[in-house]
Amino acid sequence: SRRSLHKKQGNPHSRLTDQNRFSQHGVLVWSYRPHEHLVIWSYRPHEHLVIVANIWMAILLIGIGKRQRINKWLKADTKSIEDLKEKVSSFTEGIKKHPSLTDYMIMLAIAFGAVSIAHLFSGYITPFFSENIASIENATTRNMFTFLESSFFWMISIATIIAILLSYTKARNYEGTGASKIGSIFIYILVASIGMKMDLKLIFDNVGLIAIGIVWMSIHAGLLILIAKLIKAPYFFLAVGSQANVGGAASAPIVASAFHPSLATVGVLLAVFGYAIGTISAIACTILMELASTTG
Repeated sequence: SRRSLHKKQGNPHSRLTDQNRFSQHGVLVWSYRPHEHLVIWSYRPHEHLVIVANIWMAILLIGIGKRQRINKWLKADTKSIEDLKEKVSSFTEGIKKHPSLTDYMIMLAIAFGAVSIAHLFSGYITPFFSENIASIENATTRNMFTFLESSFFWMISIATIIAILLSYTKARNYEGTGASKIGSIFIYILVASIGMKMDLKLIFDNVGLIAIGIVWMSIHAGLLILIAKLIKAPYFFLAVGSQANVGGAASAPIVASAFHPSLATVGVLLAVFGYAIGTISAIACTILMELASTTG
């Protein structure tokens, strides 16, 4: 469960692409020791941090039921969100009809078909970007685009693009037969699958990692609440923005759809945007760590 990579006399940014190898299973911890002329990457299981992150997501979901009080405390203007919800609700009522078996089969075919297309094209796009990004000579520039090597990133992006394009066709009328409700079912299945991956027994294996996760999440939550209070942002953006950073495309749509099923796409878009910003920010952090270690 632990791996280390050592490279003598190396640039601390030259092997950051190794993160892709481990990112699906754990957290990559980077450290630079100038006095030893070694760059060390250590791989550690991330279940402890996932537990803390999921607890935070549960708190956000609980807060949705009290969003009116929270928005009042934040002094937030929720008019734009409420207008969108009202617009979708009015559209749904206007095309509402009793769904037939054919309607259900077509909706499922569209859903699974879109996901299949996303899987197919992500399998071709990912190797293309992997080869081209690997050919970039500058290590810092190369690592800025490593998120494009993720097949999951492309799968979510393509599926979202397909959904947006379908919203401009007659397929949007299936909203009146309960398309959002079926989508919500699969979102809850996704939540259950995320929870099933956790092993709560690991909490007792290393309590220190739980403490680290709590510190990280406390700083994250504190900054979000502070900024939301200062700019008077609605609780929707606080909650979904948090999950776009912490959980990515897996959990951001879940939180967004808890406000209203029509807002799930907003969560996906924020998560995809978060991937790009997060990658660049992570590289900036490694540069700051290098500067701190060399001057310290």
